Amino acid sequence: MHSTFFRFCLIILCIQPSLISSAQTFISDMDQMKWEKVAPGVWKTTIGQMDLNPLDYSASPKMQALTNLGDPAFPFNTEATLSQKTKERVVVRLPLEEKEKIYGLGLEFESINRRSNVYTLKVDHYGGVKGYTHAPVPFYISSEGYGVLINSAKRVKIHVGVGNRKDSHLPPYVDRTTGGSAWQARPTSDAVEASIQGEGLEVYVFSGASPLEVVQRYNLFCGGGVLPPKWGLGFWHRMHTQSSDEDVLQEIRDFEENNFPLSVIGLEPGWQSFAYPCSFDWDSTRFPDPKGFLNRMTEKDIKINLWENPYVAPSSTMYDPIKPYTGSHTVWLGEVPDYTIPEAREVLLSHHQKNHIELGVSGYKFDEVDGYDQWLWPDHATFPSGYDAVEIRQLYGTIIQNTFTEHFRKQNQRTYGLVRSSYVGASNQSFVIYSDYYGHKGYVTALVNSSLAGILWTPEIRSANSSEEWVRRFQTVCFSPLMMLNAWSSGLKPWSFPEVTDIVRENIELRIKLMPYLYTEFHAYEREGIPPFRAMVLERGFESATKKVGGKLDDVKNPYAEQALLEVTDQYMMGPSILVAPVFTGETDRKVVLPAGNWYDFYTGDLVGNGETITIQPTLDKIPLFVKDGALIPMLTTLDVEDANQTLEVRYYGSKPGSFQLYNDDGNTFDYESGEFTITDLAVSVKKNKLQGTQKVSNNLGYGYKQVEWVWMSR
Repeated sequence: MHSTFFRFCLIILCIQPSLISSAQTFISDMDQMKWEKVAPGVWKTTIGQMDLNPLDYSASPKMQALTNLGDPAFPFNTEATLSQKTKERVVVRLPLEEKEKIYGLGLEFESINRRSNVYTLKVDHYGGVKGYTHAPVPFYISSEGYGVLINSAKRVKIHVGVGNRKDSHLPPYVDRTTGGSAWQARPTSDAVEASIQGEGLEVYVFSGASPLEVVQRYNLFCGGGVLPPKWGLGFWHRMHTQSSDEDVLQEIRDFEENNFPLSVIGLEPGWQSFAYPCSFDWDSTRFPDPKGFLNRMTEKDIKINLWENPYVAPSSTMYDPIKPYTGSHTVWLGEVPDYTIPEAREVLLSHHQKNHIELGVSGYKFDEVDGYDQWLWPDHATFPSGYDAVEIRQLYGTIIQNTFTEHFRKQNQRTYGLVRSSYVGASNQSFVIYSDYYGHKGYVTALVNSSLAGILWTPEIRSANSSEEWVRRFQTVCFSPLMMLNAWSSGLKPWSFPEVTDIVRENIELRIKLMPYLYTEFHAYEREGIPPFRAMVLERGFESATKKVGGKLDDVKNPYAEQALLEVTDQYMMGPSILVAPVFTGETDRKVVLPAGNWYDFYTGDLVGNGETITIQPTLDKIPLFVKDGALIPMLTTLDVEDANQTLEVRYYGSKPGSFQLYNDDGNTFDYESGEFTITDLAVSVKKNKLQGTQKVSNNLGYGYKQVEWVWMSR
């Protein structure tokens, strides 16, 4: 017996060196990444060679703003950051701690938790496939205070804490039959692994003191956020697709008669002589005199936004000039321009400048730049630039955004528009994403997720099955980056449900009166990269009320007894001080998770809680809003956003000292970049239990408010 054991040990000793050698060889098939610091708190590594770089279509980094955030350390042990090139793929592997939460990876409608899932990040209509979405941005944020961008125009496939290498740190083995709930269908992985099918990619790491600071760094590295024109933050109404110039004029008269504010009219496909594909030329029957029509719109102070898809009809006057720069396949039998080619972009801009912008068009809605596969060009299509069809599809919406954002900038004219797809580095583009998806709860989740991806999203309203739903959808729209009724098919008006017309009007008016607060927060987005609407996980003092659901074994629906992690996706922050908690049809009460600190009801000033989950019974007329202790909320007292002579109402909540740097400019040009703006420092001090409000105007170039009325909401 002893002899047998001794011989066994000798065998083990003899084979052990080869096992060690084999393991070392397996580990060494991945190379350590070499990092270059490219900005304070930002590092980059390059693996292989890239054909098309998404960041070429973003603005230059705001280096001073990045410097102002400080210079945090690299968040990883560099030895644990690995890459590999195989015959067809480039692979990266980054460490992940067991308790880390991962957010981001673009626009999603169902959740914000990305842990233990696999995503194929493909520009597409949302269709329930993880990662198929309008903005599949390969940027993720960790609860530990760092972010990672996998920069590639290829489709990134990413395994977030799932997929275990045999040479990595493995969780304990548990038998499914006897292990009970300890067994995991998806064993916890110690890494995020991402790959592309291609020759190369870049990886950027963003470090910060908090998840919000990480998002700031990403946005600032991509040029900061966008500051829309003031009219872009007003009320938008999109006409029925077959509307004529006379229909538009009548619509404006109806808005006036019903006493509804209106800033932008959107014209849908019927404004063109041919759509699907597009002619980009005015329909001579519906709009016989485009210049005269747009002159009348200017007189009424109404902006016009034009719908387009980018595919060129043979009847278009743009067809012959653009044809040499188009791809091998058509979409709706229209030519597909290759806008990676400068000459193609010049044809596009020349046509739009002459036929639209010079006449008074303020911006565009670019549709059909996302998917599905059966509508767009195939992956094997060819383009005259030589770039891969997959890459061009990923970047198509972003390139168009960049093309028009820069074109309007050259004319010192701000624009604000809509687009159906976006990608890396788009925070500085003057566009908001929209979708055919129409789930109300999903709309709010998308609004939350957009702040984690450097994009803006509008939960537009189109129709409703009841007056209650009409109100609830309008309320969400009023507290979003773009307030719009898209009636291209329904033909509905804000007053289409007469029993709630006054409620709808009051909510739109509240949004407009909050313009000083909201415009200031968009300025913070532009200068500091802080999203004006953002997920609660970016708020200091917020403890996400997570819970696991499911887990019950079911041989049909859940044969692996998996649990799902739910997090708060039905509330969000607007600016630094207002918590928005939308209500959905049929709800008579809802829970609200409050961050640490005292929070107050926006409408009454009453204290509602501190760092706890509360249950409220909302009324139909008001969307629940809650305000931080010490917050100052500047509001207009009229609906004229340009009138600096009106009295500014400044609401103060709570009992702590507070301050607010109110920003204002001309609302239309880029002159603010050369100092043409006004800052008003608003402050409240507390002395001997008495409140005192002060205002100090600096850099006063005529945009400061002449009078301030202080309203003590919590006294």
